[in-house]
Amino acid sequence: MEERNETVVSVFILEGFSSFDEKLKIFLFPVHLLIYLITITGNTIIIFIVCVDHRLNSPMYFFIANLSFLETWFTSVTSPKLMLNFISISRTISFHGCMAQSFFYLALGATEFCLLVVMSFDRYVAICRPLQYATIMKQRLCVQLVLGSWVGSFMVMSLRMLLISKLRFCGPNVISHFFCDNTPLFLLSCTDTSAVRRVDSILISTLVLSSLCLTMLSYVSILFSIFRIPTATGRQKVFATCGSHLTSLGIAYGSCIVL
Repeated sequence: MEERNETVVSVFILEGFSSFDEKLKIFLFPVHLLIYLITITGNTIIIFIVCVDHRLNSPMYFFIANLSFLETWFTSVTSPKLMLNFISISRTISFHGCMAQSFFYLALGATEFCLLVVMSFDRYVAICRPLQYATIMKQRLCVQLVLGSWVGSFMVMSLRMLLISKLRFCGPNVISHFFCDNTPLFLLSCTDTSAVRRVDSILISTLVLSSLCLTMLSYVSILFSIFRIPTATGRQKVFATCGSHLTSLGIAYGSCIVL
């Protein structure tokens, strides 16, 4: 009987931006819709160009296309529901929908960090070992690195979700966020979350810090190689090849710092 009482919450209410004026929310809806459509369209165009242009048939653009594919889904995890909440009176999300949103948000986020590490490794090989690049970065290895990033990240986050699924929600159901993030869910649980919080914190910290360290290690080696190039034109040309990856790094890790 007690177990039945612990699982009464079947829906959550997303409270994020609920304090905004109605006119402001109506204004924000087309703004977010435009940004969302631009993001989806831009990533789709990148994937299409990489697929049809044989001149871009290289590991670097293969990884960029995969990152664009991931960004399309990552953006779609939270943005549609956020926009719907701007114009809807009901701001609810089902329990299973909330768990799915939390899972895919973190799994896709983890995959992104892994892909950024893979891309930094690709740039390291291209700049620091240019004569061995074609031998090392074969198509088979590139596919294995991408599959490893996706499968590994989703498996790790699946284990995390097993811990989350053991939590019980029997009280308040208002989430103080615009999507089902970790911390608000932990606060709503009526069971002891200390162990889950500890595991979750260690998991996320390990993922972010390890990927950051591996990426920095690659770029420190790249910088040393660039400084050894005698001409300024040569240094600029080599550094330019890292531009797209550095932009992705800035956005990903900058978002982590802000959040």
